[in-house]
Amino acid sequence: MDEVDSVEDIRDEEPEVWILKLYVAGQSPKSVEAFKNLKKICKEHLEGRYKIKVIDLLENPELSKGDQILAVPTLIRELPPPMTKIVGNLSNEEKVLVGLDLQPDDG
Repeated sequence: MDEVDSVEDIRDEEPEVWILKLYVAGQSPKSVEAFKNLKKICKEHLEGRYKIKVIDLLENPELSKGDQILAVPTLIRELPPPMTKIVGNLSNEEKVLVGLDLQPDDG
């Protein structure tokens, strides 16, 4: 029984959740592409362990000040630390993985 209890304990531990904020400007082609690329990368490398917050600066321009957003689209890795920023449409998966400090899956 002790072994089962220890396995249950391991399963109860919550995996590290990644909080990602994507700053966009409405439904511009670059913003839509960045979101699509981010979802693909997250599904492949962070399945079940991520939350994406999309912040539309056309609707809430004041929100750009907190994270010092100078261009859109911009991705912010809020958690886990350290915070990182990636500017652009996120089409270069290797650069995004390096920027997020994620290792590609050995597939």
